[in-house]
Amino acid sequence: MRASRTLWTFAISSIALFMVTLDNLVVTTAIPVIREDLHASLSSLEWTVNAYTLTFAVLLLTGAALGDRFGRRRVFAVGIGIFTLGSIAAALAPSVDTLNLARAFQGLGGAIVMPLTLTILSNAVPAAKRGLALGAWGGIAGLAVAFGPLVGGAIVQGIAWQWIFWLNVPIGVLLIPLALLRLKESYGPEGRLDLPGLGLVSAGLFGIVWGLVRGNSVGWASPQIVTALLVGLVLVAAFVAWELRTEAPMLPMRFFRNATFALANTASLFMYFGMFGSIFLLAQFFQTVQGYSPLGSGLRFLPWTLAPMFIAPLAGALSDKIPAKNMIGVGLAMQAGALAWMASVTTPTTPYAELIGPFIVAGVGMALFFAPVANLVLSAVRPEEEGKSSGANNAIRELGGVFGVAVLASIFAHVGGYGTGQSFVDGMHPALFVGAGVVTLGALAAFMIPRRPRITEALEAEPELAAMPELAYEAEAA
Repeated sequence: MRASRTLWTFAISSIALFMVTLDNLVVTTAIPVIREDLHASLSSLEWTVNAYTLTFAVLLLTGAALGDRFGRRRVFAVGIGIFTLGSIAAALAPSVDTLNLARAFQGLGGAIVMPLTLTILSNAVPAAKRGLALGAWGGIAGLAVAFGPLVGGAIVQGIAWQWIFWLNVPIGVLLIPLALLRLKESYGPEGRLDLPGLGLVSAGLFGIVWGLVRGNSVGWASPQIVTALLVGLVLVAAFVAWELRTEAPMLPMRFFRNATFALANTASLFMYFGMFGSIFLLAQFFQTVQGYSPLGSGLRFLPWTLAPMFIAPLAGALSDKIPAKNMIGVGLAMQAGALAWMASVTTPTTPYAELIGPFIVAGVGMALFFAPVANLVLSAVRPEEEGKSSGANNAIRELGGVFGVAVLASIFAHVGGYGTGQSFVDGMHPALFVGAGVVTLGALAAFMIPRRPRITEALEAEPELAAMPELAYEAEAA
């Protein structure tokens, strides 16, 4: 009975995870077609990508908190419903403004679903098999992110851009009853919802992310961007101050006194910075400079994107036996080296064969990262607090991706541009090198992670601390 429930939980959470994560980048290869069909300006089309990322990143902590309060299974099903309705609205959108609103609604649903997939799966898997399950979870998440351009290109070229969104509808309709029937309900430790915390962090992250995604088009020194970033930072600081004093915080600040939690999230931030920013530029390189179709561009990423499918589950299983920090550090070092390798060999006429090597190295590195980091982040907190931990980690990852796209695109535009193939490559080179440098910092953070989450050691040595989480974290911090 337990094995059957575990399999159902894994299947439902994995399909939901793939669906919502895929939409991060699935529209990137459809932008030219949408622009022509909806007669949209380029500035409007930027929000076709950013509207989803914005709401997704801002509301991830909210989704986890709602699951803890009202029941993870129930809120998970509601999130799938919201995502499905947003997909229908996007497919039927008569204008680009309607499409962008629908994408934001999709992001709300995705932000609810994403952290809950990890928490629900972790609760359903026996401790001995947790690393393997989370490894598969990590592989699916990485695969969905990297397969976005390929799936989008195939659907746009083979059917129509609207089917990027119609594809989600039957999946969502099937998942909702399955989730309600097959998943076990669970709750977080607190019975109250931290409404002030939700308001402060949502508004603060909205200001920061809005400033980041608008900075390139408006100008980083413009009053609206500076104001948005400053107000966002002030509100996030107010959120931290509130969480330190409230009795039932949505994100306990003591989490960050745990070196494992803090360093693993730092590594996640830097990993997504380099990965999202680089894929954003390389997908355009294949189409704009080398003239490939959207599908042809997506296919050329396969040596990079297929690696997580095969290696992440193995990495997750090994993370129970090999220090996870070493796997993460090596994986990020491989990713950084691959980005520098790509920057070194790309020219307007670079044969594709010269990019296969760095793509494979990047894929293996990405796979080594995804599985162990999920295991580490969850094992660094008490089991009933995994929802908050998952939400925080996913929010930090998404913010890293937004920041990576914004910064690397800004470097690209400053040094090069879209004028000629050579000017594109001239801008892409320094951007990829910066991405490689940031991912290297992530590798260093990973190698600094303690061998085991010290909170676990403290609880094993003094079981009575399990009833006093504040003292347990003080023991860890010491």
